[in-house]
Amino acid sequence: MKKTTFHISKMDCPSEEQMIRMKLEPYKEVKQLSFDIPNRKLEVYHTEEVDKIHQAISELKLNDRLENTEDEAELPLATDDSQQRKILWWVLGINFGFFVVEMTTGWISNSMGLIADSLDMLADSIVYALSLFAVGGAVSRKKKVAKFSGYFQMGLALLGFSEVLRRFFSESETPLFQWMIVIAILALIGNLVSLWLINKAKSDEAHMQASAIFTSNDIIVNGGVILAGVMVYFLNSKWPDLLIGGIVFAFVMRGAIRILKLSK
Repeated sequence: MKKTTFHISKMDCPSEEQMIRMKLEPYKEVKQLSFDIPNRKLEVYHTEEVDKIHQAISELKLNDRLENTEDEAELPLATDDSQQRKILWWVLGINFGFFVVEMTTGWISNSMGLIADSLDMLADSIVYALSLFAVGGAVSRKKKVAKFSGYFQMGLALLGFSEVLRRFFSESETPLFQWMIVIAILALIGNLVSLWLINKAKSDEAHMQASAIFTSNDIIVNGGVILAGVMVYFLNSKWPDLLIGGIVFAFVMRGAIRILKLSK
């Protein structure tokens, strides 16, 4: 049994973990994966050479680096899959729930920041759903679902960009900053709970490093929407909301491209 350690600098939230798991699922030589999200580490236990595994991980464009390979490694005890699936169901529910909440309140409050953040939540929901619903021998079906989901999300991101441009070049109402700040804070709490649940499944102490929380893209996005809401209040202007909306739609587009990579 061999153990190869990777450093994956862009693996900063649980959705990236699920993408890597799905990407490596067809490889029979992969016997077990061990993730350390706070430290951006992935340990792959495998029986054959690591070249194909490394190539598959690199296709996800997560800025990976192979650190070392041990030729004689002992396979650790497998984790409880049922517990992992239960946690994923909770995280899926949190992300999809906030997608609905943020999309609804985004339209009501006229905030592109909240709408964009809702699609970011949808992106994570799609990844969790793929990992839950298409298991075992259903790899081909999973790829078809990933392809449809990726293009669907990309279409929503493009619509979002076009709406940001339309509001930029035309008269539109200033968003309701109160809604932006309150809903974004709730979404921030939801993301923190999701990270806590995922890490709890891997550690009896249920602890995580602060760097994992504050460098997560989801947390940064939530903070950006909160900041935009504050700026809307002080400036009485729609521009901060449109700016953060455009930035977050770029995150959503990136997520769509990553999901499409799973379909190849």
